[in-house]
Amino acid sequence: MDYAKQYQEYLVRVNAALETACNTYLPEESDICRAARYSLLGGGKRIRAVLVLAVCDMLNGDAAAADQFAAAVEMLHCYSLIHDDLPCMDNDDLRRGKPSCHKAFGEATAMLAGDVLLTEAFDVIANVEAPAIVNVRAARALGAGAGSRGMVYGQELDLKYEALAATEEQLRLIHRNKTGALINAAVQMGAAAAQANETQCRELEGYAYGIGLVFQIVDDVLDVIGSQEQLGKPIGSDSENGKTTFVTLYGTEGAMELARRLNEQTCASLRAEFGEKSAFLEQLARELLVRRS
Repeated sequence: MDYAKQYQEYLVRVNAALETACNTYLPEESDICRAARYSLLGGGKRIRAVLVLAVCDMLNGDAAAADQFAAAVEMLHCYSLIHDDLPCMDNDDLRRGKPSCHKAFGEATAMLAGDVLLTEAFDVIANVEAPAIVNVRAARALGAGAGSRGMVYGQELDLKYEALAATEEQLRLIHRNKTGALINAAVQMGAAAAQANETQCRELEGYAYGIGLVFQIVDDVLDVIGSQEQLGKPIGSDSENGKTTFVTLYGTEGAMELARRLNEQTCASLRAEFGEKSAFLEQLARELLVRRS
C-alpha cells in the first residue's frame, strides 16, 4: 500500500482509539479532563502512535491491542508536551498552532491535565483484552520510556545543560532520553502486541533511538530556519535560551548531513533484520528528514 495512504489509515485508527479513551477516562464534566481533551485531540502527526501500529502490523500482531497501546503512548506524549510548555519549563504560549494548555486553562489546571493523561495512559494499557504478559510488556516499555530511565531523565539533563556548553556526546545523551526513549517505548509496545522475540525487540530499539536522534537534529534545524506558522509553536527559543544544539555545533548543513547519515544507517540495519516488511518504517524515517513541522 502507498505510504501516505497507509499513514492516513493509521491516523484514523489512532484518532478512533483516542476518542474511545477520552469517553472512557476523561469525563467532560471535569475542568481538568476538558483541558486534557483540548490538548490530546488538538491534532499533531501522532508519530509515536503510528509507530505502535506499524510495528505491530509488520510483525502480524494483535491490531486491537495495538490500537489501545497507541492511544496510551499518545496520552503520555501529550502530558509531556503540556508540562514542557509550562512557564517553569520552556514557557511556550503556542502548541500546534493554538494557545498552550496553560494559556487556555491556567497553569494549575494544565499541570493537573498533564497528570491525568500520564495516569490514565496506564489504565488504558491495563484494560486491554490481551494475554497478561502482553499488557505487562507494554506497561513496562512505557514506564521505562517515560520515567527516570528515559524522558524525565532527558528533561533533567536538558535543564542541567541549558546554560552550559554541551558536547556532542552530551547532546546525544540528552536526546536519547528526552526524545528517543519514548519513541522506543512506542515501538516496543507495538512489539509487545505482536509478542516479538528478543532479537526483534533489540533491532527495533536501534531503529527507535536512531530516528529519535534524527527527529531532534531536524527539530534543531527547524528552530533556526522554520517559521512559527509552519511549526505551530514559537521558533528561535533555543538560541534565546542559550542552548547548545546540533546546529550550534555543526551549522544547519552540517547538522542535516549528520541526520542523513544516521537515517541511512538506521534504515539499513532495520532492513537487514526484517527485509521488505520494514518498508513503511523506513519511509517514515525518511519523511522525518524532510518534515517542515
